[in-house]
Amino acid sequence: MAEPESPKTEVRSDRSPWNWLLVIPIVVPLLTPLFNHDSPRLWGFPAFYWLQFLFILLGVATTSVVYQMTRRR
Repeated sequence: MAEPESPKTEVRSDRSPWNWLLVIPIVVPLLTPLFNHDSPRLWGFPAFYWLQFLFILLGVATTSVVYQMTRRR
């Protein structure tokens, strides 16, 4: 008796050039001259603290763009 044919699955390739954008949220927080100062202050918070929140938003935005550009339709 022959085995039933299994549906062919596509080989997934994660080699999209869009993935290189994911380097941005890794490298930018490592550039310490960007936040190695006290001013400008935003609502009393030193630049270090509010820039950390901006780095989080940068990571979310970058990940969202890469996801949208690489997902299968």
